[in-house]
Amino acid sequence: MAKGSRWIRWSFLGLLVPLATGVAAWQGWAWWSWANQPVSEGTADTAAQTVQIQIPPGTPGQQIGQDLEAAGLIRSSLAWKLWSRWQAQQNPDGGFQAGTYAINPTDSMTAIAAMIRSGQVVQTSFTIPEGWNRRQMAAYFEQAGFFSAEAFLAATEQIPRDRYPWLPDTIPHLEGFLFPDTYQLPAEGVTAEAAVDAMLRRFETVALPVYQQATTDFSLLEWATLASIVEKESVVPSERGLIAGVFTNRLEQNIPLGADPTVEYGLGITQTKEQPLTWTQVGTPSPYNTYINPGLTPTPIASAGLASLEATLDPAPTDYLFFVARYDGTHVFSRTLAEHEAARDAIRAAINSTTVDN
Repeated sequence: MAKGSRWIRWSFLGLLVPLATGVAAWQGWAWWSWANQPVSEGTADTAAQTVQIQIPPGTPGQQIGQDLEAAGLIRSSLAWKLWSRWQAQQNPDGGFQAGTYAINPTDSMTAIAAMIRSGQVVQTSFTIPEGWNRRQMAAYFEQAGFFSAEAFLAATEQIPRDRYPWLPDTIPHLEGFLFPDTYQLPAEGVTAEAAVDAMLRRFETVALPVYQQATTDFSLLEWATLASIVEKESVVPSERGLIAGVFTNRLEQNIPLGADPTVEYGLGITQTKEQPLTWTQVGTPSPYNTYINPGLTPTPIASAGLASLEATLDPAPTDYLFFVARYDGTHVFSRTLAEHEAARDAIRAAINSTTVDN
């Protein structure tokens, strides 16, 4: 072969090799772009297309990719495997996290991977209203299908001072320290113990600092107890400070609080406008009967909200010593027993008159 011919051949190959490499690179990039695209472009029914995938602890990344491909959420488990390996090299300390995930086929493969690596699991929410006691909470959790009422009550009788050393030493249960709020927990992690722990953590972060920063003679238990009684008596927010002031006056003068909610709590009943507490019930001995026993009840009777907790530390200045409910959420406040009894009789007469007219 002539020298010129050999030169032409090697020159041609020199052009062909980078061309072939470029074609392979383009093909690889095209394949990757295809693999990373969402399997669905999205429609009006996108939300309805969400698929829940559960990843048990210890599931290998390759298996996760195969499960996602089988569920129609990614295009290629091979691309998932390659991407996972690259991510592991970039962030050796990170990894896929177990849990239940709600994934939409309109998400790209890399977006799905980021979701699972960051642990954006499906959340379940529950709401505990202000003024609920632990038995009301237990009934709510059972009715909502979270767990049994018995399981919750049992969890509230375990005092985790190892994690919450601020909890009072003498309490038999966690009544009053389960902060009322809306919570979100991982869907597969909603247990009685997890719910209790979440509410204690919220009390620690929201309520406890209020007490620690205040100047008060109340112990933590006394504060939570009085606040729970204020919470149960306060229906209209504008009266909360005044009710706290009445109870503070009565405590200072060693006058029994005479709070109906404490009697109800001790007897496990709830009075209504049509069926108020009877004299027999008010006279029934109980550690929670504040008509008979001076001072505070042995424990809180409910979970007080932040407003009642703050009002208990800073009650409205007043010389009132009594109040009686109108059964519309408001109360009539009085300074003397005679004024109080007159207001009570007038309210009862009005109720009886309305009942007869109906």
